[in-house]
Amino acid sequence: MSITLTSSQEQFIQTKLETGKYRSAQEVLEVALRLLDEYDQGDREWIESVRVKIDAAVAVSEHTPPIDGETFIVGILERFRQARENQQDYTN
Repeated sequence: MSITLTSSQEQFIQTKLETGKYRSAQEVLEVALRLLDEYDQGDREWIESVRVKIDAAVAVSEHTPPIDGETFIVGILERFRQARENQQDYTN
């Protein structure tokens, strides 16, 4: 396989080689590709984790009576108010 690098990519590799940590451009690219694979794996794991959480929330919601929007917002605002009061209690 043959690839063409931009001048900034070549400079990046050259800078890495100058540190002495890497012996060749191939080694720099191998590390970069391994890290890309790890990043992609983490991304896949995060997506699966979110899917599991969404499925669990949907399952719970099927057994929970609906709540109107105003009641929901009032509940959130009340929790914020309580959290703010608790935070002020700790700072005084």
